[in-house]
Amino acid sequence: MNTKNNISVNFFTILCVYIFESNKTVKTMNIITRLAEAILIAVWRLEDNAYGVTINKQVSKSFKKKYSMGALYFALDQLLRKGYVNKTIRHFYHEKGGRSRTYYSLTEDGKKALWKVRNYQKSLWDGIPEMIFNVKNTK
Repeated sequence: MNTKNNISVNFFTILCVYIFESNKTVKTMNIITRLAEAILIAVWRLEDNAYGVTINKQVSKSFKKKYSMGALYFALDQLLRKGYVNKTIRHFYHEKGGRSRTYYSLTEDGKKALWKVRNYQKSLWDGIPEMIFNVKNTK
């Protein structure tokens, strides 16, 4: 084998190893967004009554900001795809209008995600005294 072919083979080998190594899954910290956190907490608090409107009221109350139902359902859909919530459709044919509702419940992965974000927040603020900000509590 001549030198030119040998260099090409070595380059190709190095390139393949680099691509393989760079495509390996890197373990990263997977922290959920504040909105996702608020939604998961709302689902947990509401228990069997966690459906779109009630979740939106809880989240809006937490943030002191009104969220559109579209934004809420988009975030809920992402949480469903990640396996953090389950959804169940309940039919209400006996009630006026007979419309069905989609109810949400927290999964074990959802509970773990909340636990992770809670611990992450605690570790961020660890060692910083509250009085350093010198602000009054305005509830």
